[in-house]
Amino acid sequence: MTALNRGIPDRVPVWELAFNESSIIGIAKHFMDADKLPAVKPVMDMSDEERLRMLFGLVTLLKELDNDGVTAMWLPPRTRVDEQHMRDGLGVTYHLSEVGEPMAVDGPIHGPDDLKGFKLRRPEPGDFVMLDVLRGAFPDKAVGFHMAATFKYSWSLRGAMERLLMDYILEPAMVHGLARMVTDMCLETVEMAMHKGADFFVLDGDLAYNPGPLMSPAHYREFIMPYHTEIISRVHELGGKVIKHSDGNLNPLIPSLIEAGIDGVHPIQPQCMDIGETKKKFGDRVAVLGNIDCAFLLVFEGPAEVRESVRRTIAAAAPGGGYILSSSNSIHPGVKPENYIAMVKAAREFGKY
Repeated sequence: MTALNRGIPDRVPVWELAFNESSIIGIAKHFMDADKLPAVKPVMDMSDEERLRMLFGLVTLLKELDNDGVTAMWLPPRTRVDEQHMRDGLGVTYHLSEVGEPMAVDGPIHGPDDLKGFKLRRPEPGDFVMLDVLRGAFPDKAVGFHMAATFKYSWSLRGAMERLLMDYILEPAMVHGLARMVTDMCLETVEMAMHKGADFFVLDGDLAYNPGPLMSPAHYREFIMPYHTEIISRVHELGGKVIKHSDGNLNPLIPSLIEAGIDGVHPIQPQCMDIGETKKKFGDRVAVLGNIDCAFLLVFEGPAEVRESVRRTIAAAAPGGGYILSSSNSIHPGVKPENYIAMVKAAREFGKY
């Protein structure tokens, strides 16, 4: 939390946006008996007992590695439609990749008429079970809450990102109607998560890809920024902090994100952003997080290369505080468990102030 306040803590904090099922199990095997962990499969296909065993694995690896922050996810119900598809509690249908990564392919809002009278599911206490577990397991750590926000919820309900981006031109009134509806849900989620002990929030949903933003800065300011500002203001009123996650080259949007009130920007993707330059340009106004390459380095290289990357990144981003070390997205199925462990150990070696 000191780093999110752009201060200088005792050491560079280590935090991660997310671990998926296979990465939790693969890393946890280094610290506990494998027979205490479930078989690798999507969490929605696990029994309640298997989910608890996987959560125990996550708690174990986080404790063993002494991560400074942990992240819970909002978990509305998900049901399998068929082998390749699932549907969530908002009525969005997703295609599942071979490792279970969901991509929205259909949603309940096909046009302005569908928005009339549409009732969006509200957050419920059961959606926060991961937050309850992590808050209880880590009373002295910063606990974050990871949720989608205005842009991602809106395009998911439309069934595809390109539909919402075309709506910016063709159906601007519907865009604002969708944004209002999902932002109200986000505000309810914030209230419930803060009541349950969240310290900070991560607003999910990429706004950029490697060449630049997915929408113009003008469209961000018109269709997204007012709603981001509202969510962030409420978190601040309740005493929390907000990190905005987005892959890609986010540089053209960072000034507007700062104006909206974000406290941290994640993950400063190394394929298209330089973390040293980002820190120099924006570090007096926002904390920077991430940058350890999970697209190539953590997947294909070894612990020695990971250690050197961590050393260089800390040298570039940590001076003066306001830096939190993490991967450049998340710990996904391709990441070698030994590389993630090496990343955390290197942060302890090089990250002392």
